[in-house]
Amino acid sequence: MILMNQPVKKSPPFSINGLYAVTPDEFGTDLLCKQVEAAIRGGAKLVQYRNKMADANLRLRQASALLALCRSFGVPLVINDHLDLCAKIDADGLHLGMTDCDLGAARRLLGDDKIIGASCYNQLDLAVRAEQAGASYVAFGACFGSGTKPNATQTPLSIFTEAKQKIAIPLVAIGGITLENASSVLQAGADAIAVVGALFNASDTAETSLQFTHLF
Repeated sequence: MILMNQPVKKSPPFSINGLYAVTPDEFGTDLLCKQVEAAIRGGAKLVQYRNKMADANLRLRQASALLALCRSFGVPLVINDHLDLCAKIDADGLHLGMTDCDLGAARRLLGDDKIIGASCYNQLDLAVRAEQAGASYVAFGACFGSGTKPNATQTPLSIFTEAKQKIAIPLVAIGGITLENASSVLQAGADAIAVVGALFNASDTAETSLQFTHLF
């Protein structure tokens, strides 16, 4: 429940639910776009551009190409970490970690109509503060052992049930989510599941995306 003395925030233009496709560290822009298109055709509702290996020039090329692709399908593109890139290409949103820029400052710069997500790891109090600062959603994880972040602290699934009692914005689960364990995350209360490896390392990304989508 949001307290009465908290500011009323405008709802984002896109709903935060379903399969949230998070891109792998891929240098080939054409291949990356092909993979993301397959994920969208399978039912992904959101896409996050995340490439920790790319330099600024490659990030700009890839993010611009993905934005055009996502716009053609009516799917929002969220930029991981880089506020400047998000603002430059007018992407649909930004995802911030604990050590990235201030969420409140990002909200003031981007405006009320952009999606802003916050990684809250296994910290419910961080999620409460993120909502108060203007987050559109919060993400908890790693829910399971993660190949993308092998050293990430594992988060108990009970945090989703607890979070439902304290915050009103959507909850995203991330970290080691597969077709075999995704149902347990949804049963715990997650509104969306963010997937990297199990989606983009699959032999058929579109079919795997469809299977994830059917879980909802």
